[in-house]
Amino acid sequence: MTDSLPSAHEIVSAEPGDPVIALNYEERLLRRKRLETPDGEAFLVDLPAVRDVQPGQAFLLSTGGRIAVQAADQALVEIRGDLPRLAWHIGNRHTPCQIAGDHLVIAADHVLEAMLEGLGAKLTAITGPFAPEGGAYGHGRTMGHSHD
Repeated sequence: MTDSLPSAHEIVSAEPGDPVIALNYEERLLRRKRLETPDGEAFLVDLPAVRDVQPGQAFLLSTGGRIAVQAADQALVEIRGDLPRLAWHIGNRHTPCQIAGDHLVIAADHVLEAMLEGLGAKLTAITGPFAPEGGAYGHGRTMGHSHD
């Protein structure tokens, strides 16, 4: 029953020693959800609005404690090749993309991988935390984008 669980209505900075929960990129976008740490500490996230919770932040619990967020490892694809051209095609599909000096990283997606290979990209399957570039009009995810 979620009524007896501690709740988190606020996001704060994590501090050393906070218990940690690892969430992948999709899981870090939330408003209301029951979560549980690896040690079995369950709590209810109940934020006033959808938030993009970043690694290094923490859920402030109604009990006064905090649960720190870290990026969970997930299936990713490292992309090398003509990066400006490849980045344009990735962005044209509104796909979150992590940008490094000599490569790009996206979440594993067989459809996008086939498209990128067709454009001459060299792809390598990797596993790790995913922290894509934020939106142009502020940090975090670009939400509410429309072509209407």
